[in-house]
Amino acid sequence: MIRPSSRIRIGVIGLGHFAQAAVLPAIEQLLDVELTALVSGSRHKLEEIGRRHGVRALCSYDQLDELLESGVVDAVYIAVPNDLHAELTLVAARHGGHVLCEKPMAPTEAECMQMIRVCEQRRVKLMIAYRLHFEAANLVAIEVARGGEIGEPRLFSSVFAMQVRGGNVRTQPRRGAGPLYDIGIYCLNAARYLFRTEPVEAMAMKLCGRDPRFAAVDEAFAVALRFPHDRVAQFTCSFGARDRAHYQVIGTDGFLTLDNAYEYAADEMTLQVVGKHGDKIRTFPKRDQIAAEIEYFARCIRDDVEPEPSGWEGMADVRILQAIQTSARFGRTVPIDPVPRPRRPDLGQEIRIPAHEMPPLVDVEQPTK
Repeated sequence: MIRPSSRIRIGVIGLGHFAQAAVLPAIEQLLDVELTALVSGSRHKLEEIGRRHGVRALCSYDQLDELLESGVVDAVYIAVPNDLHAELTLVAARHGGHVLCEKPMAPTEAECMQMIRVCEQRRVKLMIAYRLHFEAANLVAIEVARGGEIGEPRLFSSVFAMQVRGGNVRTQPRRGAGPLYDIGIYCLNAARYLFRTEPVEAMAMKLCGRDPRFAAVDEAFAVALRFPHDRVAQFTCSFGARDRAHYQVIGTDGFLTLDNAYEYAADEMTLQVVGKHGDKIRTFPKRDQIAAEIEYFARCIRDDVEPEPSGWEGMADVRILQAIQTSARFGRTVPIDPVPRPRRPDLGQEIRIPAHEMPPLVDVEQPTK
């Protein structure tokens, strides 16, 4: 049991680019969270990063059970490839460790359900790392969309693209790899939190170019989703196009657009609203989105409350991602049985923590060219 006055002791599992560039420095910013363990398959990473952060518990993956049994950590942040999320979540939960797991939650809905059930049985918190649920620009966009300024939201469109570096883990032949799960999930989740409802039908196609980077994964997906009340969302996600992260919501009386909508390293986000009261543009400075979600996770543990976004939120996206894959594979519309979501992000979840500088990295490189 966590004492109300104690710091939450967290271990980070996986020391890839995102963990080093974003997760570890985020934890260093928080007064009520302490980095107490690192887990990696690279001894060099463990020793170098452990020395830099003053972490003494340095473990390989086959030592994870021993680490969790030792009582050194209260919780873990899982930042490994998508196909390992479920396995490591189950290991942590069975030892009583709370879990903050990167998205997508897992490659399949069955794995998501297993993660939820085991965490419920062991009475540990399971949160999926949807950092934008605590980020100001997206939360203000939600308030605009639901507040009537653009009328009734009807159409959502988005592009999330990057030029992925050849050989990056995102292009390896692993379950849950490729642009749909890696970056398309941002577009999908945004459509859901802006419309504040669940899609009922998916239609999609995938693009498989001749670029050798995409020998094992798809290059891009183009997706259309039908929502209740004749709302439509469409998005394209690509590993083979110039960097772009943008969405637009068009309503009956106006529209909103958000540039750099999904980025955590961009200098700012820009929200434009053209609605009943004219044209307004607002910029949002760069903040530490990862520190914000970890801070919230620590509060959920300390106050014994269920997080939003929960495992059910993660499973809702994975169910839709699987329907999109099926549609692209067979060239037909696929119905979706929605996962009920009684809670959705709103402006009350905003947490502001200043951005940090990029730390030196060990044995990793940028995922994009």
